[in-house]
Amino acid sequence: MDTAFALSGEPRRTPRLRPSRRGDVDPRRTVREVLRHVGEPARLRHRTPTTEPRRVVLPLDVSGSMDPYADALLRLAHAAAARTPTEVFTIGTRLTRVTRETAHRDPDAVLAAVADAVPDRSGGTRLGEMLRNFLDRWGQRSCARGAVVVVLSDGWERGDRALLAARMYRLHRLAHRVVWANPRKTRPGYAPLAAGMAAALPHVDAFVEGHSPAALERLAAVVRGAAADA
Repeated sequence: MDTAFALSGEPRRTPRLRPSRRGDVDPRRTVREVLRHVGEPARLRHRTPTTEPRRVVLPLDVSGSMDPYADALLRLAHAAAARTPTEVFTIGTRLTRVTRETAHRDPDAVLAAVADAVPDRSGGTRLGEMLRNFLDRWGQRSCARGAVVVVLSDGWERGDRALLAARMYRLHRLAHRVVWANPRKTRPGYAPLAAGMAAALPHVDAFVEGHSPAALERLAAVVRGAAADA
């Protein structure tokens, strides 16, 4: 995938400062400049905060209903991991961290490595339980805190939708932004009425499609900070 599909998190300011032509006066560099030009006018030196992309976290639904889209979304995860700090998890009937597997340079090697690491592919879906496991184990360890979390799922839930709603509420409070990409959103007459999707939507900042190259390119723009309906 080319750079148009790179899921680079929108930039955030960091505590680090860098020299700049504009911004706040940099006292240390300005003093050094004055000392170098004793008796002569010296130019003020300035500094500005640096920025870096926010971490991207990708929980990818690998249940049976997502089979037609899973490989393309894994390739998307691979493209994201190559360009920005990214954590990748698969969710189905269990939670599996596959960040290391998506770090392979070869996309086909990524698919093979994930297939070996994920025993529950093409099975059922327990989104609420998996998000609870994710938050309990990873959410408070800076993985999701302040990150852009992109849930890649059609929203079918076989478990307790009240649990899913509660975990999505917690995730939304923890993350900088929650984006949900649903490959089935584009189908004629689609409405987010599936129990899981209906429970999750109140806690989602952007609800987008995820069924085609154009939709994935749009998803990448939303992750970078574009408005979902732009």
